[in-house]
Amino acid sequence: MTNTSDEPAITRLYARLVVSDGPRAIAFYRAALGAEEIERYTDPDGRIVHAMLRLGGTVIAVKDADDGDPAPPTIGGSPVIMALDVSDADAVAEAMLRRGATVVYPVADQHYGQRGGRLADPFGHLWMISQTIEELTPREIQQRTTDLFTR
Repeated sequence: MTNTSDEPAITRLYARLVVSDGPRAIAFYRAALGAEEIERYTDPDGRIVHAMLRLGGTVIAVKDADDGDPAPPTIGGSPVIMALDVSDADAVAEAMLRRGATVVYPVADQHYGQRGGRLADPFGHLWMISQTIEELTPREIQQRTTDLFTR
């Protein structure tokens, strides 16, 4: 897509997860989510200042916490939820749980045509794991949402 306005074009967007233990976090994301580490840069003490991981068709970055970038547990949690669409929500959730994640909302069938739930990884980041189980139109999803809140 060509940017035809005078405004700067967005060329890439990815989440950058700040964690308390970068190598352990990368090991978790590799084991639980099948992430592939594609680059890593460290400071002279070996702390990760930037690592890029591929998860399916997308990328995320991971870095160790420091004075300028605190990890979620040091600030009372994270208000951001990573939404991860997968082919088997139960299997991915189970893999995350086996490696130290905790359940925020259990995996279940949802009114909007997804089977999913929310987990917190061992580093305080929230993940909504979901898979499509029913193809719905936006109108059908809105009607089900309205019905859910008006019962």
